[in-house]
Amino acid sequence: MNKIEEQIKQTEQELEQETHNLARLKNRKTYYENGERQKRTHCLITRGAAVESIAPSVKEMSEVEFYELAEKIIALPEVQNLIAKEVN
Repeated sequence: MNKIEEQIKQTEQELEQETHNLARLKNRKTYYENGERQKRTHCLITRGAAVESIAPSVKEMSEVEFYELAEKIIALPEVQNLIAKEVN
């Protein structure tokens, strides 16, 4: 009986350790996922700030107006060519 109780105790300890390891790995995964999200958010904010610094009047526009303007600008052939050049 003692041997079985020992095995149960050891198995419970192993289960507890593995549960802790699983929680640690989940935390690490969340940390890396949030890190990528934070990088993207930072990039979007800095690009938005750049647009506002170049064209301060966009601050007065609604979100819909801003998107309509951005779509019109990006649709211009000259802008398409510049984007293609910069990407390549």
